[in-house]
Amino acid sequence: MIKISSNKRIAKNTLMLYFRMLLSMIVSLYTSRVVLNALGIDDFGIYNVVGGIVIMLGFLNNAMAASTQRFLTFEIGKNDVIQLKKIFNMSVTIHIIIALIVLLISETLGVWFLNNKMNIPVSRLIAANWVYQFSVFSFIITVLSVPYNAAIIAHERMKAFALVGLIEVFLKLIIAVIIVFYSFDKLILYSFLLFLISLIIRIIYGVYCNRQFEESKNYNFNWDQDLFKSMGNFAGWNLLGVSAAIGYNQGVNILLNIFFGPTVNAARGIAFQVQGAVNSFVANFQVAVNPTITKLYAQGETEKSYKLVFSSSKFSFFLLLLLSMPLLIETNTVLSWWLKVVPEYAVIFTRLVLIDILIGSISGSIQSLVQATGKIKNYQLFVSGVLLLNLPISYLFLKFGYAPEYTLMISVFFSFCALFVRLIIIKKLFDFPINDFIYSVLGRIMVVSMVSSACVMFTNIYIPDSNWKFLLLGITSFIIISVLIYIIGLNAYEKSILKTNYRNIINKLTL
Repeated sequence: MIKISSNKRIAKNTLMLYFRMLLSMIVSLYTSRVVLNALGIDDFGIYNVVGGIVIMLGFLNNAMAASTQRFLTFEIGKNDVIQLKKIFNMSVTIHIIIALIVLLISETLGVWFLNNKMNIPVSRLIAANWVYQFSVFSFIITVLSVPYNAAIIAHERMKAFALVGLIEVFLKLIIAVIIVFYSFDKLILYSFLLFLISLIIRIIYGVYCNRQFEESKNYNFNWDQDLFKSMGNFAGWNLLGVSAAIGYNQGVNILLNIFFGPTVNAARGIAFQVQGAVNSFVANFQVAVNPTITKLYAQGETEKSYKLVFSSSKFSFFLLLLLSMPLLIETNTVLSWWLKVVPEYAVIFTRLVLIDILIGSISGSIQSLVQATGKIKNYQLFVSGVLLLNLPISYLFLKFGYAPEYTLMISVFFSFCALFVRLIIIKKLFDFPINDFIYSVLGRIMVVSMVSSACVMFTNIYIPDSNWKFLLLGITSFIIISVLIYIIGLNAYEKSILKTNYRNIINKLTL
């Protein structure tokens, strides 16, 4: 069995992150509404698609971030302090190089693409260029922050991680208030203030790590060719996965801009704001779980790491199901409450995005296990190959005149395909009990999903239309799904973990 201390640590870290997430979600949803109404639909769409270009240019950084996280966590699991220091210094050096590469590409290819290929109204082209520049420098700061963020997560200092996240959220709330009352070009001002926040957060992370972790003190440039090859090779294969994710998300966003303009980008931006709020529940849980999976594997506890992958895959999906069900049914009502103006396509985009992340949530722990082994070549080749098909297929559908929502339908289809490709690959990589996973995880998930969907939709028929309908539906669906999860979804071991952590939480609250 997985050590009780590990379960307690995961539960504690998850609670820390959920506290951050709840406040973050409330403030983020409010600020999104304020920003949308302050900027207007077109400017909001411009910000989303222009920011997407910068994210695409940062593909190398995203690959290295996964590599840094894995190598730091693995050495902490092995308790090798000297090697940990080498890895941290090397990762800082690599990310400085990445920042310079991103800056070079951004100021050449990126500027050309923005001004010659994007569908931006002529009257807003200057503002779009300002947005682009501030987004570039914000992203460069993010690149330089990666080793420090990775160190905090690898050491499982989730309290600090949560606190800094809250500071960032409240600074964004201040931004939302400023742009409402300021008369300057709101789009340019919004971009500049976000850049300022990224700089402040970078300084906070750096100061904290320098004071708390031995490996991050006194950075020295020390080029280790063997370590660079090892981290670079790992990152190189991760690059395929990052490229797939970019094509899967930002690439399609740019296609929508080319075919339909910034109004559809605004609708997609709203859908992904909802996705970010809902998915943060699972993301925070997985941030707390993934270091433990890596450390268990590093210590040779493979069976325990498998068991944790099983449980965390189920918990990730069920957490999302609890939140998504009422949103899927009452999407139009929720968006109407949230926004004064609901962009066209926002409702269908939101529903499809929620279905997409439900499918994807099952794979988070599987990917963490593969990263822990270091055997990622075939995994990234096949999984990324499947996900990358999303971009050309979406282009063909749009070219033949299909509506923009078909791009997200295609995303859902390939998410489903990628899940099974992942299972096939990890079965070939090592002796992962795939049959048990299909029965114990996918089987229980499917039964809970089908039964709960039928029960909640049937119940919804008898809830009268009123301002309280969504709240009543949310409470009803939460009770129904929770009962079904406990009865059908969890095995005896998982129920015992749930009971133990519940008692620990109650005991702490009553002290």
